[in-house]
Amino acid sequence: MKLVYTGKTKDVYALTDGNYLLKFKDDVTGENGVFDPGSNAVGLTMAGAGRAGLKLTKFFMEILREKGIPTHYVDADIEAATMTVKPATVFGKGLEVICRYRAVGSFLRRYGMYAEEGQPLAAFVEVTLKDDVREDPPITKDALDLLGILSADEYEVLKDLTQKIGNIVKGELAKKGIELYDIKFEFGRVGEDKQIVLIDEISGGNMRAYKDGKYIEPLVLEKLMLEE
Repeated sequence: MKLVYTGKTKDVYALTDGNYLLKFKDDVTGENGVFDPGSNAVGLTMAGAGRAGLKLTKFFMEILREKGIPTHYVDADIEAATMTVKPATVFGKGLEVICRYRAVGSFLRRYGMYAEEGQPLAAFVEVTLKDDVREDPPITKDALDLLGILSADEYEVLKDLTQKIGNIVKGELAKKGIELYDIKFEFGRVGEDKQIVLIDEISGGNMRAYKDGKYIEPLVLEKLMLEE
């Protein structure tokens, strides 16, 4: 294995068969010791967060595979906290795609003149550039096309996949009496035909979920979702 990238919450290794290995860490994003899935920095270390994130990611990735939703997922080793994935190229230097069901977080900070906290947003899709220096600025469909990051047609594929996957995750959480407020995805292109697929993870560290009106921490979310 060859280390090719060191990230905030996981490291990436190249495998000899052409696939990649993601090693999940116990670091999570946030500020001043408080978890925030939208933050640009590692805010705290939570023991067991890596395996918890991987368990939930494996759970959702395998559901998506059963439903025919394209992802880069191959398999996972929970004990080693690693996930094997197909090679994928990102859009530009990386995009984050958020599916929002209620107004919280950065959406509320930006649009609080018009939005009320917790108001329904009907699977609103928002795309931001992965750019720590500029604090991940939101970008429109037209600007993405204009700047050559992805085409208008690719944007529609991205939006459709985001809402489909978001609704699947939302439905699974609802089975446990949990409400999804928002979730962050990443996508890339795979193979010679450059198929757009979901990449990275689907875990508590990428979403805001609530039960009985109270926010659920990532480690608690994994236990609630995967307990028998």
